[in-house]
Amino acid sequence: MSEDLKGKVALITGANKGIGYEIARQLGSRGATVLVAARDIKRGEEAANKLGLNEIDARSVQLDVTDQKTIDSAAKQIESEFGKLDILVNNAGIVSDGDRLPPSQVDIETLRHTYETNVFGVFAVTKAMLPLLKKSTAGRIVNLSSGLGSLTQNSDPNYEFADFKLLAYNSSKTAVNALTVLLAAELKDTPIKINAADPGFTATDINQYQGYRTVEQGAIAAVRLATLPDDGSSGGFFDEDGVVPW
Repeated sequence: MSEDLKGKVALITGANKGIGYEIARQLGSRGATVLVAARDIKRGEEAANKLGLNEIDARSVQLDVTDQKTIDSAAKQIESEFGKLDILVNNAGIVSDGDRLPPSQVDIETLRHTYETNVFGVFAVTKAMLPLLKKSTAGRIVNLSSGLGSLTQNSDPNYEFADFKLLAYNSSKTAVNALTVLLAAELKDTPIKINAADPGFTATDINQYQGYRTVEQGAIAAVRLATLPDDGSSGGFFDEDGVVPW
């Protein structure tokens, strides 16, 4: 096991499965202590135990990004046990069944429900963890976005996924990108770097495993952004091949 992240503490939301689990595995295999954040504490513990079988220092943290009490409790737990946080990966996200309709037919509650997790949850967790990230010598925040959140790509009729016009999901990821840019501007004079990552069309339960990319591939961009050097970018949107257009 590589130890280039030894001493680093990483919190990954929705890390009990899919891309979140793989991000935790890759960061943990490089020596980081990974905090597996999950709504269901049992599932989080099972994921942490599974990671531990690979000699990864993994701990379970109960955290529901739509429940402020669990967010605050997680922040207190991290402060008590570690006194800091080096890496935050905002991975938890949803797609609602009601979003698979033409945009004008989507129910307002579908929009609210999606934003509650994908946007407000990202902001709530980031805000709660910022004091701990500021105690790190090189804090890193990665927001899992999507190429479907790119206005440029959504406007291109030749875009590979031009037919995927999911109002709530796509616009929620656009909002995540905006949040990333605005927080990066606020934090520009600190060691903290914040970026958005596009994992690509990865096979997970969010798309009924229809994606053609593996979770190992889907985690590449996020792990790279989570481990940026001091002269790395901040306020950008990247996939594993480079910059994704806004």
